[in-house]
Amino acid sequence: MTIAADLDLRRYTHEDLPEIRQTLLDVHADAYADQLHDEFVQRFPWFVDHWGGNPGFHCVLGYDGDEPVGFAYGAPSTPGREWWREYLDPAPEASGTFAVSELMVRPRWRKTGASRLLHHSLLADRDEDLAVLLVDVTHPKVQALYESWGYRKIGEEQPFADSPLYAVMLADLPLPD
Repeated sequence: MTIAADLDLRRYTHEDLPEIRQTLLDVHADAYADQLHDEFVQRFPWFVDHWGGNPGFHCVLGYDGDEPVGFAYGAPSTPGREWWREYLDPAPEASGTFAVSELMVRPRWRKTGASRLLHHSLLADRDEDLAVLLVDVTHPKVQALYESWGYRKIGEEQPFADSPLYAVMLADLPLPD
């Protein structure tokens, strides 16, 4: 197993989705092997297609040799339609937001720094002022990890009837080192 600093990071955009789609699905199947019976987890291919269909879609895939370790992906929010603003009064004046949709690392590479490397690589050199993401509220350690990266919880949201309740987390960009 390679430590995170030695991972080969590869960047992809909307046009590359056909090339990387199956890899994303395979990493997800490994990462959620114990939850594949969950109907919301089973909808992951729809989310890949939805996010990948966005012209602003960006993805970072990490590899250990030829083996995919994990990925992070998202897309810029439509200016003026940042759904998270309803949680803050007043909302920040900053207007550009990058929505981090997924950060996933296969079990074998967890606790190696891979998630931080993938996440920070996705957000490096972004033009947006802010990053937003959702974290399952039943995973306080994951929420604490994001807080250590500069995020703050601003509310809670259940975006789909069958989805978990999520903490809405917001960070200023660029992220602190």
